[in-house]
Amino acid sequence: MLIYYKMKLLVIGYSVVDKIESMGKAEVKPGGIFYTVLGLNSLKEDKDFITLITAFDKNNHHLFADIYNDCEVIHYYCVDNLPAVNLKIYENAEREEVYENINDPLKVEINNYSNFDGILINMITGFDITLESLYKIRESFSGPIYVDVHTMTRGLTNSMKREFRQIENFSEWAKCIDILQANHLEAKMLCNEKSELDIAKKVLEYGVRIFIITKEQYGARIYFKQKNEIASIFKPALRVDVKNKVGCGDIFGSAFFYIYVKDKNIVEALDIAIQAAGLAASYNSIEEYKNLRYDVFARYH
Repeated sequence: MLIYYKMKLLVIGYSVVDKIESMGKAEVKPGGIFYTVLGLNSLKEDKDFITLITAFDKNNHHLFADIYNDCEVIHYYCVDNLPAVNLKIYENAEREEVYENINDPLKVEINNYSNFDGILINMITGFDITLESLYKIRESFSGPIYVDVHTMTRGLTNSMKREFRQIENFSEWAKCIDILQANHLEAKMLCNEKSELDIAKKVLEYGVRIFIITKEQYGARIYFKQKNEIASIFKPALRVDVKNKVGCGDIFGSAFFYIYVKDKNIVEALDIAIQAAGLAASYNSIEEYKNLRYDVFARYH
């Protein structure tokens, strides 16, 4: 029997084990591409089809299984140890990241990329895929490729600490990207420009069509070209009682990606992404994400 799918989406990125220290508490949680998948699974409609490329290890597979099993197809690559990231979350400063494991880039082996409506790549570790893999995807796929630059903006010290540094050859990566997401600090690592507007101009000049800069509790701004001029839209953050600071940017990205691929409406995608990220910050547990679609659209409409 032929099954009709509304949208077919491909998601690529590493799973990581988050060891979080925040507000005097220490927790071990699933992280990395987990939150991207959680956001898509929470927002998608019936008969949307998600293919996931990630990695797992035997000791930590249980942390991810319940959420990942909602994907229609999963390409797992077994590793001895998943990347583990020690996160120190501060109230009014950028978080610190120290890694315990870094693995080889994921193997991206899809026969026909044209089957997909959109591809989301989250550079969780910064080494999730190679530039050569991205070239191959772009050569075979004309639809929207969404990349969250994430930890690609951080180098790796001998002590496994991730510290900001400019991305080497970023212009080559950008040629293959339609929609790029970075936070306000990551954006400064994309080129030599200093002001946000000049950075945006350069990124769009490289070939990116939509450039999103997230600004945590302040909201997000998107840049794009309109009749050969640089246009931008800013949306303030949702006002919530913040209970969580992990994964909110990934939820933002999954929401923007999903709505944009579905409707090609930048304003609607930004509005819903802001709603989703704000709600994620207000959730106390993974269980609450079951309500994300209802909560987002109840507020949006």
